[in-house]
Amino acid sequence: MTDIVNIAEMMADIGKRARAASAELGHASAERKHAALIGAAYVVWDNRAKIIEANAKDLEYGREKGLSPAMMDRLMLNEDRIRGIVDGLRSVAEQADPVGAVLAEWDQPNGLHIKRVRTPLGVIGVIYESRPNVTADAGALCLKSGNAVILRGGSESFHSSRAIHECLVAGLKAAKLPEDAIQLIPTRDREAVAAMLRAVDYIDVIVPRGGKGLVGLVQREARVPVFAHLEGIVHIYIDKAADPEKALRVVLNAKTRRTGICGAAECLLIHKDVAQSLGADLIKALMDKGVRVHAGEGLNGTDVATDDDWGREYLDMDIAAKIVDDVDGAIAHIRQYGSNHTDCIITEDSAAVARFFERLDSAILMHNSSTQFADGGEFGMGAEIGIATGKMHARGPVGAEQLTSFKYLVTSDGAVRG
Repeated sequence: MTDIVNIAEMMADIGKRARAASAELGHASAERKHAALIGAAYVVWDNRAKIIEANAKDLEYGREKGLSPAMMDRLMLNEDRIRGIVDGLRSVAEQADPVGAVLAEWDQPNGLHIKRVRTPLGVIGVIYESRPNVTADAGALCLKSGNAVILRGGSESFHSSRAIHECLVAGLKAAKLPEDAIQLIPTRDREAVAAMLRAVDYIDVIVPRGGKGLVGLVQREARVPVFAHLEGIVHIYIDKAADPEKALRVVLNAKTRRTGICGAAECLLIHKDVAQSLGADLIKALMDKGVRVHAGEGLNGTDVATDDDWGREYLDMDIAAKIVDDVDGAIAHIRQYGSNHTDCIITEDSAAVARFFERLDSAILMHNSSTQFADGGEFGMGAEIGIATGKMHARGPVGAEQLTSFKYLVTSDGAVRG
């Protein structure tokens, strides 16, 4: 009980400091925010050996927990991935500052001049698993959008996240911005998560980034509004008019480039007319790469698919495969088993593309493109705080702009209402 009381007190203190920091950060100049992010990028790179050393402790922890190879890959940092973190910080820094941007402006006959302008949300709570780079991505995007952030990283990435967070704070300090603008919860205790979900006095929105279990927990128990980042049950539909070379290139990349990310393909839907030709070739190519193919009726894979394979996020070298009658059959399957994250069609038939895009409502729909591009950085946002799969406020990759709301600025020359 004492520990829980202490955590409650700690979380209340973190929340109060975040709220105070957000009041100052909300009107901080674009130049200072830019300086903080560029400064943090330099500090991350200068401390890359320290970050890798901290990451080694997390990798050992992950091995002891029995994490899968794909999850260990999500957790692992090396110099190339730290360079990616640095590039992400710099990319976010160079983007236009969204705060204060005029979204619309008009005059009314009653004498009012009205502007709708972007404004920060306030304090954002981010709860994430495994990937330590989210510490930098979330911190950078919240800072850019004028929001204070409370970060609760996964237990697996505890040491890596702390090392990266220290670099972000150094950037804030050098730019003379409140160091409490980016706070990392310094405990693995799950009670800290529960406290965040109840912190309606301090947190304006929660962003969960992780597996189905985490997101489900947040959605069930949060009293704070949530931007849901659901699991990536990503489908690729191979149409009868698919170009074989494009299909092979896209499918292999979408499944095998990095299996542990939410944009990795998890289910292959194949038009019946090409199931025994192109479909068979794709399955063989995947198996040759070491992918375990859970094959539906009429297909030869590594093993036979069961009902549990439809709608499953493997995050590993596994993929489900199924024959469908046509594009409508693919749409029906995705509607039943998808997670509204990312889905793709491979075809040269523009009518099939139009139908796929029109009839599905996933946050991201793709044509002849690897689903591994389902990422805010690849969309030109510098980084992302997650892929929002709901329909309220933010949807798809959540970048700096999506972390703002708006307010109306109304002026007149003494107008009164009759």
